[in-house]
Amino acid sequence: MLVPVLFLAIALLMAGCGSRAAAMPRSTATPARSAQVQATPSPTSTRTPRPSATPTRTPRPTQTPTATAATAPADTPTHVADSPLPTPSLAAGSPLTATASTTATLPLTALLQLAVPQVATALASPVPGHPTPPTVVLLPTPTPTPLPSPTPPMEPTPDGVVRTVRVPILMYHYISVPPPGADIYRQDLSVKPEDFAAHLDAIQEAGYTTISLYDLIAHLTQGAPLPEKPVILTFDDGYRDNYENAFPRLRERGMIATFFVVTDFIDEQRPEYLTWDMAREMYAAGMSIESHGRNHISLKGKDDDYLVWQALGSLETIEYELGVRPRFVSYPAGDYDQRTIDIFRSANYWAGLTTIQGATHRSDNLFELRRVRVRGTTTPQELLRLLALDW
Repeated sequence: MLVPVLFLAIALLMAGCGSRAAAMPRSTATPARSAQVQATPSPTSTRTPRPSATPTRTPRPTQTPTATAATAPADTPTHVADSPLPTPSLAAGSPLTATASTTATLPLTALLQLAVPQVATALASPVPGHPTPPTVVLLPTPTPTPLPSPTPPMEPTPDGVVRTVRVPILMYHYISVPPPGADIYRQDLSVKPEDFAAHLDAIQEAGYTTISLYDLIAHLTQGAPLPEKPVILTFDDGYRDNYENAFPRLRERGMIATFFVVTDFIDEQRPEYLTWDMAREMYAAGMSIESHGRNHISLKGKDDDYLVWQALGSLETIEYELGVRPRFVSYPAGDYDQRTIDIFRSANYWAGLTTIQGATHRSDNLFELRRVRVRGTTTPQELLRLLALDW
């Protein structure tokens, strides 16, 4: 609409100037032209007058940033050229490509939330007229609570003195009534709970004191004192009835014992064996939990890799579950050879227990400690006789 008005005004001015150009000096042409224009109103004089040739630039209002890259930030200086900034094209595969048409007018925080949800929490809420710089919110990284480190028994340092001591080490297996149809081996290895209680009472009444294998090794290697009539109680295989029938009776009498467990059997949760929760409870009550190998397979005649797998595998499992490293091994089925001893010694075991009958031990032969087998038919009187033998 402005262009036709301009052309009409110019035409009227030129017509007026042509009729008076000859009679009027050039110096007065401009005032006369202005008078003519003022005296003769144009039919279009009600239209909007022509704006000034150099309009005053209006400051650009502050706007909230949008998702479109061409929009200038709120604090852009007013002297920047009026031409819009070029809009960059989205790269192929960008997470914004698929939603570019629908998110072109979304606020920047919403767009960032679509692209990277974690960034949305890092942007402060905008305040009109007061741009606020982003504030990064650092989410705390959870720190696991470390488990308390148990205090393992001190490793004995031999003083160089060869010692010999007589300490009976009793060897039990099952503490339960054999199931119907049990073979002769199961019957021979099973001591009834009431018979076991009678054994414990007979031991105490005879003046014996239960000690641990750690006490025995401390005496053999360093000369640590022992009670007058020491005895060690051991249980092979780690059966569940050891927890159900032996452990309560030991605790009632203030006695301690050592339990040799087959670690893979516990990991497999075989119903006739202990669980790790049971083992932890027993250990917390003063019992010792030691190694009987991983799977109760003979260690005799095996290669080094197999022996290392057995020695370290059972050791690491017990240490992981109980928080304390086992230091003693009971050879499964009593089978071992010199290579077995060498591997277990190199794995930092302190001693090994055999099934060889006897009660006398030497400090220079700690990996062949002897034991006294307790059978299902052993009476309290027979047990006391075995404890008194000088063998």
